[in-house]
Amino acid sequence: MRLAEIDRGDTFGHRTLIGFISLVSGMRLPDAARVAFYHRQFLNGTLGNWTHAVMRGDSEWTISERELMAAMVASWNSCPFCVGAHRAIAVKGMPRETADAVLADYRSAPIPTGLKVTLEFLEKMSGAPDQLSPDDARKVLAAGVSPPAVEDAIAVATLFAVVTRYANALQFAIPTDVEFDKAADMLLKRGYR
Repeated sequence: MRLAEIDRGDTFGHRTLIGFISLVSGMRLPDAARVAFYHRQFLNGTLGNWTHAVMRGDSEWTISERELMAAMVASWNSCPFCVGAHRAIAVKGMPRETADAVLADYRSAPIPTGLKVTLEFLEKMSGAPDQLSPDDARKVLAAGVSPPAVEDAIAVATLFAVVTRYANALQFAIPTDVEFDKAADMLLKRGYR
């Protein structure tokens, strides 16, 4: 359900800021940012801080790898906005062909074994969590992924289980590839807060 307040801004100040940012960036401000103005306390506080910590905090995973994990969770949760947004950020630090191969079929993509088995774990966690077992975690650890890295990957999947549903429930508009690319540059520069 889209609220008019999200599209246009809920206050004069927010409407002015949304218009200014759109003008300066040369694109429509993405709905994810518009919602942040509307639900400021939640999205710039609780969810924004959590997202920033998971996606930009210290981790053995690169930013691009975490963004690719987010895009995969979005794919499994049928969220085209989040697939496009996080793929656009991922390709800033890895070849576009690699990201696209992962999104098409991570099992045959040219990525390290540790990332591949981690994605397998996250797919099961996302789609069939009741079937997830200690053996699934042991398989990831046996592939050389450290316990902190497993925890970081789980944090990405958990976060995007929430974010993708939020984006779908509010029917986020899908930007063009050029707009996703511009937004990716902004997110890499500013982070998620």
